[in-house]
Amino acid sequence: MIPTDGRHARRRSPWPIAVGAGILAVVLVAGIMVYASMRSKSREGFSGSDVATAQPEAPAPTLEAPPQLDAWPRWGVTHTQYSADNEPEEVVEQARGVLGRVPMLQNQHIMGWGVGNPEPSPGRFSFRDLDRRLTFMSSARAVPVITLCCAPDWMKGGQAGRTDWSKNHTVAPEPEHFDDFAALAARVAKQYPTVKHYMVWNEFKGFWDPTTNKWDARGYTEMYNKVYDALKKVDKDIQVGGPYMSIGNSTSPDTRSGLSGPWGTVDQRALDAISYWLQHKKGADFIVVDGASMADEKGNVPDDFTALGKFGAITGWLRQQSGDLPVWWAEWYVEPENSGWSEDKRTAVQAAALMEFARSGVTTALYWNPQQKDEGECPGCLWSPKVGGELPMAGLLSGFTRWFPNGTRLTDVQSSDPRVKALGQERQVVMVNTTGEQLTATVDGRSVSFAPYEIKWAGRGGA
Repeated sequence: MIPTDGRHARRRSPWPIAVGAGILAVVLVAGIMVYASMRSKSREGFSGSDVATAQPEAPAPTLEAPPQLDAWPRWGVTHTQYSADNEPEEVVEQARGVLGRVPMLQNQHIMGWGVGNPEPSPGRFSFRDLDRRLTFMSSARAVPVITLCCAPDWMKGGQAGRTDWSKNHTVAPEPEHFDDFAALAARVAKQYPTVKHYMVWNEFKGFWDPTTNKWDARGYTEMYNKVYDALKKVDKDIQVGGPYMSIGNSTSPDTRSGLSGPWGTVDQRALDAISYWLQHKKGADFIVVDGASMADEKGNVPDDFTALGKFGAITGWLRQQSGDLPVWWAEWYVEPENSGWSEDKRTAVQAAALMEFARSGVTTALYWNPQQKDEGECPGCLWSPKVGGELPMAGLLSGFTRWFPNGTRLTDVQSSDPRVKALGQERQVVMVNTTGEQLTATVDGRSVSFAPYEIKWAGRGGA
């Protein structure tokens, strides 16, 4: 079993760890993953802990072609440590329905986040876990996406045939193995010919240079370029994007940066790394980032909803700097740690975030699905683990996927109360009460009553 992957669970309730590692080791790994900007490239003690199990060669799965859609869905999910394939069969069917009723993007990493080491030893491939995830995605009418992260141990200074999960996300491939990682990417592309979209790496993991206190954009870009060439050789129609830089929490307003607003200031080192990649990449079909609305771990400023303007500001900067490359948000986070938010407030803030993405012209936004292993409370999840039952975030994503795919022409929606945010297109309006109070407002010419943090949809023009 693959252990829970650290950083991306941090803004939600704690996830159970899937392997019997010592508590101290888990805490240390989580700490490393939380403070992404402090990652280093140290290989000390990289000895490996799990011996890879040799699997017999199996033919690649036959996957259904993605559905033919009139427009790019824009919205989707990333499968994480626990997903539908970890559920009882009746819950699997429910999850398939939740994700597939309106075809959306579904993303899976090649190592970690629910799947094992794809190449434990040079030339020995193990795609059993990836096959299982991609097969489920296909059955749920996915438009599939693959994230090319992370890399086998032997590419990172570790031992062939072993997998040290504690360092899976803190160590990048050695430069002498960039070609090997590119070859693995090509092998993955051949395994899954229905997948036409690839993100290269994840959050610059392992590319932090402690000697300069900056991101090693040169090293990442060298690896990216090799992967880009390898994928295009497999299929010229494959779409490739990077750098999947983590923008992270905002810093104080007095910090030097080329991008700031009432929500705080973006770390200039992240912007510099993105700029380097833009200047030195061989090519790209889209640009990828992730980020959080929070400021310095102190919560959202000036408030939980206004802070979301950070996403629009970053998107605008990316479009300007890249010559209007399609902008992908591989992840986004809106909830401060230990917030105590109700599910109603959590979903309301997420609805406002999706509105911000749509208004700013984001091409793709992938929701990091925080599904858990065991039955119980699951904040922000799409279905209830082990017992089934759709949760509010699933309906929100489905609604936006149906009514606001990429390219949808947005129309003005007037609200008599600024505390009600609204987004409209020709046939539909979505509204959200951004307060914890009941209120009534005139929205789009109609009187609408809202419960605290309530989200409402309303048809237009006979829809």
